Amino acid sequence: MREQEYVRSLFAPEDEVLQNIAPGLDRRGMPQISVPPEVGKTLHLLAGLSGAKRVLEIGALGGYSTIWLARALSENGQVVSLELKEEHAEFARENVAKAGLADRVTIIVGDAKESLEKMVQSQEKFDFFFIDADKPNYPYYLEQAIKLASPNAVIAADNLFQHGRIFDESDQGPSPTTIRQFNRQIADDPRLESIILTIGDGLGVCRVKK
Repeated sequence: MREQEYVRSLFAPEDEVLQNIAPGLDRRGMPQISVPPEVGKTLHLLAGLSGAKRVLEIGALGGYSTIWLARALSENGQVVSLELKEEHAEFARENVAKAGLADRVTIIVGDAKESLEKMVQSQEKFDFFFIDADKPNYPYYLEQAIKLASPNAVIAADNLFQHGRIFDESDQGPSPTTIRQFNRQIADDPRLESIILTIGDGLGVCRVKK
């Protein structure tokens, strides 16, 4: 789209590290499902504006959004990224290191649900969350994020339009069905103040009330 390219060119230029992630995913046979540049820049802005010091990302892939988020933090800030697959985590670590951000990013490999349960049990707290993983578990990830949230924490979630699939009620696949439920959940949950931004494939932004 013309508007999309205009916004990208003005507000979300990619440096060499970010530009090389997509070709690197291709070479490794990994899916091309990184957020687009304008979503990366929006995450960067939101994390910076919120004053986040600790960020929890669910779904690292090649580290594209991880880098945008880590660049928004001060030197003592930290991004913890949960990634199911070791090969994805390895590539993400490579890219984070190339960006000079290895000291600000920790990637934990394994089932995100197990990692989140351990974090809840140890009463960890985060100021910003980005959910971009398996869609059927979005409601679960949201609930765990709320438990881990500092007051006024921000929770962002990607792919809330499912490339238009959510608008077709005859599409009862697990992903669009769950995301319809998730969107209603963030709209109605009294603990949250939320909106869906119509950029990329729909970016949900929620503030956890005190």
